[in-house]
Parts: sequence; structure tokens; C-alpha cells
Amino acid sequence: MKKTLYRKSVPYLFMLPFLAFFLVFLAYPIVFSLALCFGKYKAGKLTLTGLNNFRFILTDPIFYKALGNTIVMMAIQVPLMTFLALILASFLNNPNLKGKGVFRMIVFMPILLDSVSYSIVFGNFFNNENGLVNNVIRFFGGEGLPWLSVGWLAKLVLILIITWRWTGYNTVILLSGLTSISNDLYEAASIDGANGIQKFLHVTIPGVRPVLVFCVINSVNGMLQLFTEPYLLTAGGPVNETLTIVQYLYQKGFKSFDFGVASAGSYCLVVLIGILTYIQLKVTKEEQA
Repeated sequence: MKKTLYRKSVPYLFMLPFLAFFLVFLAYPIVFSLALCFGKYKAGKLTLTGLNNFRFILTDPIFYKALGNTIVMMAIQVPLMTFLALILASFLNNPNLKGKGVFRMIVFMPILLDSVSYSIVFGNFFNNENGLVNNVIRFFGGEGLPWLSVGWLAKLVLILIITWRWTGYNTVILLSGLTSISNDLYEAASIDGANGIQKFLHVTIPGVRPVLVFCVINSVNGMLQLFTEPYLLTAGGPVNETLTIVQYLYQKGFKSFDFGVASAGSYCLVVLIGILTYIQLKVTKEEQA
């Protein structure tokens, strides 16, 4: 009897480390952050305040400013990056291309860089005074631009560097989808007299659509959680013009120590991501139907 009981308990003993990790580092923070949404945490004590945190979030103009900044950058960056990734993937999928491995490595390399490191490097590139970009502009007789001191220019810089980093990642994912498209479809299109653009629109894009949707959803989620690049490059400035939602939550939680408001805002962000993901999946299904 004891031997049988021991054998039955062995699998659960092997699961204990994972269960302990899950409870301490995943389940407990989720439950506690949910409780924080409805309370105020001070001096190690949680005091329930009802819906005050959500009321503050939904009436704070800075929250809507951060939300607007994030959506504007997302609306420009995601389509731009997806288009470039699709073009690059189509180029790398060319059967006549020599040195595919080298090209794929070059395209994928930006994602290997740490986000902090490359943000600092690009910050030096676009420095208003002695940045490489302004020095090149001055070399050709132009005047340097205040890249990080003007709202729309700072947004443009953030869009460019994020696109530079993540295009290769999405290219590799899309390339895996392109390789699954049968060459017979392209040959049939050629027989029907289709040119390169027509093949791209009517064969490549429909064939890679599920992977394309995956890339778009991932990119949208990533942009909604954008933090490192604007935090290091502009600190949300000038005048909150590049403040993102996650930066706003960081300021509330770790600068103002208002963890209740930060938790409420994080759950608002989760709901927003869920809604956008649902809409994208719904639209995609309707198009396929």
C-alpha cells in the first residue's frame, strides 16, 4: 500500500518546483495586482477604495495623451514594418538568390541586440548637437534638426528605430510562411500571364495571410507595451509627446508610488490588447470567409 502511494506521489513531487515557481512569481502577483486595482497600498497595508483607481485613470488627460501617442506610433510603425518585412521575405525567398544564408543573417541581426544598447546608440546618432545624422546633414550644407526635442520628430525617430530592430524578426517569420507556398501556384500564374506584382498580390499575400496576421498581432501587442526606447531616448518628452502607456504606468507605480492606479491602468491595457486582438482575428476570419 505504501509503495503504491509512493509511486503515485512521485510525479507530483517532480511538479513541486514548477508549482512553487508558478504560485510565487505568477499566480500571486496576478492576484495581488488585481486586488491593488481596487485599493491603495501604503506602508505595507492595502486599503480598499472601490473603483477610485479606475475613475482616476479614465479621467486623467495624461493617460489619454499617452494612449494617443502609442496608437499614433503603432498605426504608422506596424503597417510600415509589416510591408518592409514582406518585401524582404519575398526577396530572400527568391530561388535564384545566391548567399541566402548571409542575407538572412544580416536581416535578422538587429533583433540580437539588446534594446538598451541599441537605444543608446541611436540616441547618439540623433543627438541634436553632435549626432551623426545632424553632422551628415551639416556636411551637405543643411541645418541640423532637433530630432529629440520636437514631438513629431521624436515620434519619427522612435518609429524608425523600432522598425529597424523588428523588421528582420518579422521577415524570418514571414519567410517560413512563404516557403510553404507551392511553386505550382506561381507557375500557374505565369501561364495565365500574371506579372510579378500580380503574383505578389494574388499568390504571395493570400498564401502567407495566417503568418501575416500573426506578425501584425504580435507587432500591435509589442507597440502597446512600448517602454525601453522612449524611456531612454526621450523620457516621454518633449512635454509628454512621446509618453507611452507603459511609461505612464511606470511613472505612477515607481515614481509616484501609486501602485493602485498603476495596476488599474495595466488591466485597462490588457483589456485594450484583448479587444484589438479580437478585432484583428474577427476581420481576418471574415475576409477568409
